[in-house]
Amino acid sequence: MSAPYPFSAVVGQDDLRLGLVLNAVSPAVGGILVRGEKGTAKTTTVRALASLLPAVDVVPGCRFCCDPAAPDPACPDGPHPPGAGAERRPARLVELPVGASEDRLVGALDIERALAEGVRAFEPGLLADAHRGVLYVDEVNLLGDHLVDALLDAAATGASYVEREGVSVRHAARFLLVGTMNPEEGELRPQLLDRFGLTVEVAAARETGPRVEVVRRRLAYDADPAAFAARWAEQERELRERIVAARALLPKVRLGDTELRQIAATCAAFEVDGMRADIVMARTAVALAAWDGRDEAAEQDVRRAALLALPHRRRRNPFDAPGLDEQRLDEVLEQARREAEQEQAREREQAQSQPQSTEGEEPGDDPDGPDGGPEGGPDGPDRGPGGGLPPQRAPEPAPSGATSSEHDQAGPSSEPAEPGPAPSAPGGAAEQPPAAAGEPYRTRMLTVPGVGQGADGRRSRARTASGRTTGAERPRGRLGALHLAATVRAAAPHQRARGRRGPGLVLRRDDLREAVREGREGNLVLFVVDASGSMAARQRMGAVKGAVLSLLLDAYQRRDKVGLVTFRGSRAEVALPPTSSVDTGAARLERLPTGGRTPLAAGLLRAHEVLRVERLRDPARRALLVVVTDGRATGGPEPVARAARAARLLAASGVASVVVDCETGPVRLGLAGALAGELGGVTVALRELRADTVSALVKNVRRAA
Repeated sequence: MSAPYPFSAVVGQDDLRLGLVLNAVSPAVGGILVRGEKGTAKTTTVRALASLLPAVDVVPGCRFCCDPAAPDPACPDGPHPPGAGAERRPARLVELPVGASEDRLVGALDIERALAEGVRAFEPGLLADAHRGVLYVDEVNLLGDHLVDALLDAAATGASYVEREGVSVRHAARFLLVGTMNPEEGELRPQLLDRFGLTVEVAAARETGPRVEVVRRRLAYDADPAAFAARWAEQERELRERIVAARALLPKVRLGDTELRQIAATCAAFEVDGMRADIVMARTAVALAAWDGRDEAAEQDVRRAALLALPHRRRRNPFDAPGLDEQRLDEVLEQARREAEQEQAREREQAQSQPQSTEGEEPGDDPDGPDGGPEGGPDGPDRGPGGGLPPQRAPEPAPSGATSSEHDQAGPSSEPAEPGPAPSAPGGAAEQPPAAAGEPYRTRMLTVPGVGQGADGRRSRARTASGRTTGAERPRGRLGALHLAATVRAAAPHQRARGRRGPGLVLRRDDLREAVREGREGNLVLFVVDASGSMAARQRMGAVKGAVLSLLLDAYQRRDKVGLVTFRGSRAEVALPPTSSVDTGAARLERLPTGGRTPLAAGLLRAHEVLRVERLRDPARRALLVVVTDGRATGGPEPVARAARAARLLAASGVASVVVDCETGPVRLGLAGALAGELGGVTVALRELRADTVSALVKNVRRAA
C-alpha cells in the first residue's frame, strides 16, 4: 500500500487544516464539515489527518475498540475483566460510502455463523469500527436519509442501538465526524448540518504560484509516494508532537468571563438558534489557545472560533452566500469586551464600597451573598484564578436536545412598483420589465403518489437498493439483497424432512427471500409559469417569482431534475431544459419579462412535449408538473376550450400535477381550481405554499384517474 499524502504537504487551505487539527486536539469540538468546489484536495487533506492522530489503547480482541482503562460495560464482546491487557494501534479513519447499506453502517446478523452454526451473532458495522476514531463521509450531502437518521442517533447519544433480525445490541460509538461536500450537488438536512461543530469553505487558488506548487507536489508524489512522504517526515513528526502537547495542555486552559460574554454576544447578534453554537465556540477557543501553547483563551481565539463555528448555523435566506460579516463580528466583540470591562469595574467599585466586617460578624451576614458577592457561594459559578472558569477537561459531546438552525423563513417581498412604459409584447400588449423575485422560503413538500423505482433522491417514495427494509419477497431473476430472517423462516419448517443432522440449515433456492427496501427518489419537476399580463398587471410577479424560486430551491435540495416552461403573448418557450442544476433556472427566472396575453394551452402543450421526450430518455424517473397561474386563458382561438383539452391530454399521460393558484382580490373566479380538475391534480393557493402556514407539511399529489 502506498504512503498517504502528507498533511504538511498540502498547499494552502489554511482554514481546512486548522479545523482538522483543532478536532484532533479536542474531539469535543464536534467534527468538521468541508464545503467546496470539486478538485480542491478536500478528501486528500482529510485522509492525511489519520497519520497525525495519536495511537489508542484497545482491549485485545475487542471488535468495538474498548478502552482498557474504562471498558464499555455493555460491550457485546464483554464484559472485559480488569487487567485484561492492552494493545496499541493507530487511530482509525473509517470511510462511509454514499451507497452503503444500513446493515453496513450499524451492523447486522452474522450470516456466516447463522448458517453454519445456527446461532444469532452480531456482525459490527462501520459505527463500531469508528469508535474512538474518525468517521469520514465523502459527499455527505448525497447520503441517504435512512443512513443520516442512524448517523444522527449515534452522534447525539455516543452509542449505536441495533434492533433487527432477532438481534438486540447496544455498543459505544463516539467518533470524530468529518464530512465533505460540493454545494452544487445539494444541501444538507439542517439536523445533520448542525451536528458538525465547525465548517470551512475551500476553493482552488486563483494565483499562478500556488497552483504551480500544487501540480509540482502532486506529480512528485505520484512518481514515488514513499520518497515524497520521507521528504515531509520531519514536518509530520513536529505536527504530531505539537498535537500531543496541545492535548496535554488543553485541560489547563482557562476561558475568562470576558471571552464568555463575547461568545454569547456573538451568537445572539448573528441570530443563532439553540445553545450548541455557544458551546462549540467555547471549546474551539480553548482548543485554539492550547494549539498556540497558551493556558488562557483570548479575544483572538473567540474571533477565529466564530469564523469556524457560525457560518453554517447563522440564520440566513437559502440563497445567501455562506460566511460571516467580519466587520459586524469585530463590532460585536468590541462592544462585548467594553461591557465586560464596565461590569468588572462596577463589581470592583461595589466591593470597595462594602464596609469592612467588624469583630464578631459572621461572613454569612453579608447581604450580597453567602460568600461576599452575588456570584459567590453555592448558587454562583465556581470561579478560577482571575475570575475565569476553573480549568476543565474538555467533555465528550453531550446528547443534544437543541434543534438545528432552520433557514430564515422569509415570506414573499413587497410587490414591485408600477412599471413604466415598455415595448410591445408579442401579444400586442405592453411588455413590463422583469419584476424582482421575492425572498425564497421553505415550501410545502409536494410528492408524486405511489412507489417508484427512479434515481435516489429525497422527494417521493421508491424501491431502492439502499433504503429501509420494509419486507421480503421471492427473487424475480437474479437474487439481490438477501433477507436473512425471512430466508431462515422459510427454510426452518422443512429441516426435518431434508434430513438435517447437527447445527446449521439445509437451504434450497426456493427458500431464498430478497429484501424489499424503500427509500426516496428524485423526480423531474417541470415548472410551467404564467408570465402574461394577467399575472403582472396585479403586481404579483415578485411574489410569484419568489414562490417559484422557493420551489426551485426545494427541488435542488431533494436532488430532482428541474425544467422551466414559460408562456405569455402568443407562444410558450422552454426557458430551461430539464437539468440537474437549478442555477440557470434561477437566473432566467430573475430575467423573465412579463406582459401580453395568456396562451395557457400553448404552455401546457409545450410541457407535454418536454415530458414525452424526457420519458423516452429516462423512463424510471417520474415527473411532477407544477403549473403557476391564475387560470386565465386569453391567447389564441378558443383559448379556454383549447386549454381544457391540453390539460386532459396531460392527465391522460398519467403525470402528477399541482396548480399553484395566484389569483388574488375580493372576487375569485376559481379558474385555477378548474384547471387542476382537468389535470387530475390538486390546487395550492400561493399564500398556502409556505410550509409554516399549514399544519400538514406533507401532502401527496393525486394522480389522474
